[in-house]
Amino acid sequence: MRRHWLLSTRPEPSQARLEWQEHGVALLPLGTLFSAVRIPGRLVHAVAESEEPDEIGGFLDDALDGGPVICDPHSLRYYVLVPASMPRAWHHAAGTWRTQLDVELLGRGAHLGVPSLQHIDHNPRAYPSHWAVPIHSPATLCAPLRIARLLTMAHHTLAEETP
Repeated sequence: MRRHWLLSTRPEPSQARLEWQEHGVALLPLGTLFSAVRIPGRLVHAVAESEEPDEIGGFLDDALDGGPVICDPHSLRYYVLVPASMPRAWHHAAGTWRTQLDVELLGRGAHLGVPSLQHIDHNPRAYPSHWAVPIHSPATLCAPLRIARLLTMAHHTLAEETP
């Protein structure tokens, strides 16, 4: 069910299935069923007070109330899946996040490399990207207010660390 929901973003779902089989990641368009918030790893590590993948996954699961999060360990970025409407509804906040925190709200016109649902191993050598917090059911996404709280916490944490 979760797989079918993700695949339905593509006009040819079979191509995305093939990408998952061959590469472990399928490039899916954003802005129809879901969008994403790209958060630099340094922010997540600062608020989680850890760089250990299992601890970060647990922290994000709690902070985002189980909302799905993808980790790209090679670029040290996290992608939080959010409602497709978030880029329009939160565009003012997104401008502040971009300038102050280097956080990007990705929606219509953007694509995201989404790992296979089995890629939940937090070993960066195991997969090109993985689910830091797995998607539990179709259309269960992170609440925008939870993201805003996490980013506010990150901003305050970084401000306290700067002399």
